[in-house]
Amino acid sequence: MIISAIAQGFLWAVLGIGLYLTYRILKFPDLTTEGSFPLGAAVAVTAIVSDVPPILAIFLAILAGMGAGLVTGLLYTKGKVPVILAGILVMSGLHSVMLFIMKRPNINLLNQETLFDLFKGLPNYYDVVFIGIIVLIILISVVLAFFYTNLGQAFIATGDNEDMARSLGIRTDNMKILGLVISNGVIALAGALVAQNNGYADVNGGTGVIVIGLASLIIGEVMFKDLKLGERLCTIVIGSVLYQILLLGVIELGFDTTYIRIFSSVILAICLMIPQIRKSLNLGTIIGRGEKE
Repeated sequence: MIISAIAQGFLWAVLGIGLYLTYRILKFPDLTTEGSFPLGAAVAVTAIVSDVPPILAIFLAILAGMGAGLVTGLLYTKGKVPVILAGILVMSGLHSVMLFIMKRPNINLLNQETLFDLFKGLPNYYDVVFIGIIVLIILISVVLAFFYTNLGQAFIATGDNEDMARSLGIRTDNMKILGLVISNGVIALAGALVAQNNGYADVNGGTGVIVIGLASLIIGEVMFKDLKLGERLCTIVIGSVLYQILLLGVIELGFDTTYIRIFSSVILAICLMIPQIRKSLNLGTIIGRGEKE
């Protein structure tokens, strides 16, 4: 069961990295997530059922997610719609888009070859672990490579201080659109991977995924402080795995899985309160270099 939790943690860590780009780098909440995640699943599963190779299906899912992010970005920057409302509008609209793509509320991958079948000779869950590691290495490497470009530095500067970035000639609106496009593309990738692992896609599959993604971020931030960007991305993976292990512990204690979402919310709420509790009790960081005085 632990291997299963680790495997799930690796897949969901992709979602956490996608959220990191908007919630932490650009510092604004993007609710498109709950639409782009199931959209990625819907596109990937529909493509596979239509005899498209699994890897190509994943790329199609990423493009679909990027398109969703682009619409949100245009509403936010050009239409001057508040980012939360823009995300809600796109998320709501994507429900109909997914129904159009799948022609029904859900679709399964029964008797269809998925990405995980490429390693079906491995023991149970180890194929998911192996693919999760490969995807995370590629994703983190690409994200880091992007951040070390001039465009990536402009992207970071926009999140750090938008007014200063604008004074330096950076087109901050374009950076916001870029962030939403990349973020939702990564989130759709997570949806495509989780759907192939679960064996189905559902139009309601995005409900609550923001909680799961934020849990990965928060747990990593609570445990580790003062890290470089690459190290911070790795802590998202650790946080995702620990979150899945915590959920596994809840299930093993015999709690009804019907109410798993409330347990997820409680876990995240506790993680969010830990820094304040630690500050009140004058405690240091659990793991890491410690907070600066």
